[in-house]
Formats: sequence, C-alpha cells, structure tokens
Amino acid sequence: MAKEKTAVYFQPETMRKIEQEYKDDNCASKTEFIEKAVTFYIGYLRQQQEVNYLSPMITETVKAQIKGTEQRLARLMFKVAVELGKLSHMTAAINDVDDETLESLHAMCVNEVRKINGIIDYENAVDFQQG
Repeated sequence: MAKEKTAVYFQPETMRKIEQEYKDDNCASKTEFIEKAVTFYIGYLRQQQEVNYLSPMITETVKAQIKGTEQRLARLMFKVAVELGKLSHMTAAINDVDDETLESLHAMCVNEVRKINGIIDYENAVDFQQG
C-alpha cells in the first residue's frame, strides 16, 4: 500500500519526545513511530468496535525485547567461546596429554555438565583435581 505524504505540525516538546522514543520502540523512522501511535490511538477510540489493537502491540514489544536479548546473549557467548579457546590452547601447550586421557576427560566433563545443569562450580573442580 502506497503512503501519502502530508505535512503535520507538532509542538517542539512533542518532537523531542518522538526523537527520544522512536528508536527505543524499534521503529526504523519517526514516520513509522507516528503511524504506530496514530493507529494505536484510533484503536483506543474505537474499542467498542472490537478492534484488537493492544495484542499486536504487546506481541511486537515482546518480540523486540526477545530479539534484543538474543543479540546480547549471542555476543556474550561469542566472547566466552573466544576465552575458552584461548584457555584450551594454553592448556594444550603446557600439558602433554594422550588421546585416551583426552577422551576420558571429555566424557567426564560432558557427564558433569549434565549433572550440574551447566552451572560450573570452580571450588568443586579444584577439590576434585586435588583429592
């Protein structure tokens, strides 16, 4: 559907609010933000006509929050993977471990992570290695 261009005048304070909020609402432009606001307000005014305007807004907000969280987690996981790679290479350079011991260690670690549900307790690992 083609959009129509129109001139709209806002108070300076309203424009400042639009500038501040449109990116936080995951809108690509101020036009999109204003269009969403007008659509929401029209739905609010016509609520007796069973216009479902709130559910899509909530869904869109939740999706945006999930996407943001997903992106932050992906960046953090990348950083953790880099650090783990560095540790693995340092450990391999320091220790001369045969393939059989390495396979045994891998199996033990897989079982341990399953058992502890991925929550690593370094104190327990130290106790295990020393005792």
